[in-house]
Amino acid sequence: MDDPDEPTGVDACSAPTVVVADEQTDVDIDAACWGELATAVLTRFDEQGELTLSFVGRDEIAALNAEHMGKAGPTDVLSFPLDAADPHREPPILLGDVVVCPAVAAEAAPRHAGTLEDELALLTVHGVLHVLGFDHVDADDAAEMLAAERDLLSGLYWQGPAPAGFSHEVLS
Repeated sequence: MDDPDEPTGVDACSAPTVVVADEQTDVDIDAACWGELATAVLTRFDEQGELTLSFVGRDEIAALNAEHMGKAGPTDVLSFPLDAADPHREPPILLGDVVVCPAVAAEAAPRHAGTLEDELALLTVHGVLHVLGFDHVDADDAAEMLAAERDLLSGLYWQGPAPAGFSHEVLS
């Protein structure tokens, strides 16, 4: 996955910008849809700046997982906060990167979110929340993050309650 050399010229007083890249061919996805959801989450938190949302294959996410998390094998989503973690940030603001593997998401969907689309929505929201500082290291943080995910998905994605097949827990 290539990092942009420079921000795209984000104005600090403007709406957030989400740069989306679908760099995988394993699963047919509507990457623009997930970019819109990521933008809506950032807007809900009054965030300004730029976020990169990339969809990659198993090999790419496995390499990132090994390099940055010290874990072997592919995972569903990784987040890399950048300027979002700095309270003294100045424009241009690079919020961070969210990397999703649709192939791993497709495998987890039946036992987790129910459908591939709901799994990708959950992973997009989950990844953006990590960039914004949410985590699930301890029980209190996990409960807060899960509540935020459900609230955001209900309000921004489903426009109502979660579908019957949706299971909401942190997968490891």
